Amino acid sequence: MLISDLDLAMTYTQVCEEVRTMCGVRKEMPITLKWIDDEGDPCTISSQMELEEAFRIYSRDPRSGLLLHVFPSIPEKPGMPCPGEDMLICFEVAVLYTTVTQYTKQI
Repeated sequence: MLISDLDLAMTYTQVCEEVRTMCGVRKEMPITLKWIDDEGDPCTISSQMELEEAFRIYSRDPRSGLLLHVFPSIPEKPGMPCPGEDMLICFEVAVLYTTVTQYTKQI
């Protein structure tokens, strides 16, 4: 598990680049970022809007950070799991920690 404190002003592209660097994934390899929402459902982050939604949901609890699950693949179809993804156990490859105070100051 890797931990990083990211600047909430980072774009989706910048977050992907940071995760690639942290996890040692080459730029030409696809990655999928997922997080578990407050209802326990895995949610894919594939755009700036989805990243901002993940930050917004996690800003509700000042003690929480955003736990990202990183997969070095893409799902066959939207909404499907990634190859090698176990729906019962998501492997925690990278943890991106963001404090709520940083997020709420930018709103």
